[in-house]
Amino acid sequence: MNILVTGGAGFIGRWAVNRLLDDGNRVVVLDNLSNGQLENIEEFTEENFKFIKGDIKEEKDLDEVFKEKYDIIYHLGASINVQDSIDDPRTTFYNDTVGTFNILEKAKIQMFGKNARMEGQQWILDAKEDTHPCKVVFMSTCMVYEVAGEEGISESHPTNPVSPYGGSKIAAENMVLSYYNAYKLPTVVIRPFNTYGPFQKTGGEGGVVAIFINNSLDGKDINIYGSGKQTRDLLYVKDCARFVVKSGYDDNVNGEIVNAGTGRDVTINELAQIISKNRVHVNHIKHIHPQSEIMKLKCNYDKAKKLIGWEPEYSLEDGIKETEEWISNRDTICD
Repeated sequence: MNILVTGGAGFIGRWAVNRLLDDGNRVVVLDNLSNGQLENIEEFTEENFKFIKGDIKEEKDLDEVFKEKYDIIYHLGASINVQDSIDDPRTTFYNDTVGTFNILEKAKIQMFGKNARMEGQQWILDAKEDTHPCKVVFMSTCMVYEVAGEEGISESHPTNPVSPYGGSKIAAENMVLSYYNAYKLPTVVIRPFNTYGPFQKTGGEGGVVAIFINNSLDGKDINIYGSGKQTRDLLYVKDCARFVVKSGYDDNVNGEIVNAGTGRDVTINELAQIISKNRVHVNHIKHIHPQSEIMKLKCNYDKAKKLIGWEPEYSLEDGIKETEEWISNRDTICD
């Protein structure tokens, strides 16, 4: 298959691309490198891989990308920082909502043509146009949800965006599902829970696991925002990438919203102890934007298991071990 991955130079995108290539697909990555990094994809030198630097908000960039036809579009490109979205909501909205609309429009034109029109619920196509069917997989986030109970968060759990990031993702989700319902464009909304693993940034823009591991290895204190009693369901990136890819392959999830997580949540305090192993001090510091914090996140992934046969393979401890080995080896190579 010929596949487009927006945001493919990012953390999760890199792993999705890796799996897609291993499956024998041809992959085109579109990324403006605002979050992604070229070093994430430098190992992909196969003839069936292509990188295009471009922006999902720019029409000319999308025109270039869509000169060819795609069987699946994995739309992962987005602003991803919850705290930044509070300080700069405009950037997040245009990247996450408007950018998603642009991708949907390109996919619709590819599948039905520029001159096509709908009469009732049926498409009337222009036989002269070169069309090709495709599917859009939209990566949303668990950060759209209301706080979890002990039973975990299913897809029917109430949404309650506490940041412009969450709000922008919900708006984009609704557009994605509307294109399925209104135009019969195959789409799926996926909501992975907090993902971690190799290739995640270890600095201020990184994820909590990567930052904690990096500080522990460097002998630096671990700083926790707020009380540390907030919980996260931490999904290893290889499990996440497998979920992302399967969601594109399997039509059972078309028109659906699907979660992915482990069904186990851990407090940030517990996570710090698991990672630090008493190697460094753990401090609590004032939260930058406490209103954006969801105090309990725990996934119910029954739907993913039922519809596409997906469930996590890595425990938190195994994922942390692999991540620490990768960060340690990377630092050794850099030295």
